[in-house]
Amino acid sequence: MKNRVPESVDEYIAAQPEAVRPKLNQVRAAIRKAVPEAIESIGYRMPGYKLHGKPMLYFAGFKEHYSLFAASGTFFTALEDELKGYERRKGTVHFPLTKPVPVKLIARIAKLRADGITAATKEPLPGRKKESRKPAQ
Repeated sequence: MKNRVPESVDEYIAAQPEAVRPKLNQVRAAIRKAVPEAIESIGYRMPGYKLHGKPMLYFAGFKEHYSLFAASGTFFTALEDELKGYERRKGTVHFPLTKPVPVKLIARIAKLRADGITAATKEPLPGRKKESRKPAQ
């Protein structure tokens, strides 16, 4: 896998060590459930999701952990307490393979990223109403 770019998320996950695959499948499922309208693809040689054409999240498996790459570190502040105990680096969170996948936390990160992208693009997500501004009085 190191020399070849995977053509799909399924291919990426299948090429990972057996111990990592179930974790990555859980991460994938959490993101897809949290933001079903996000478009899944491969970017930077890893699974990624875009919303309104903007990068939302990427994930990747490693020898002793898997990571979420959020293309933005803005969610760190909002989830400060929940992220305690996880290694963080500039828009990235590392999750150890030895612990259960924090599905709810990953879903919250995905939703926060989606909300941030939606706010920046001013395009509401399907099923969510765009807030209207009241005229100044």
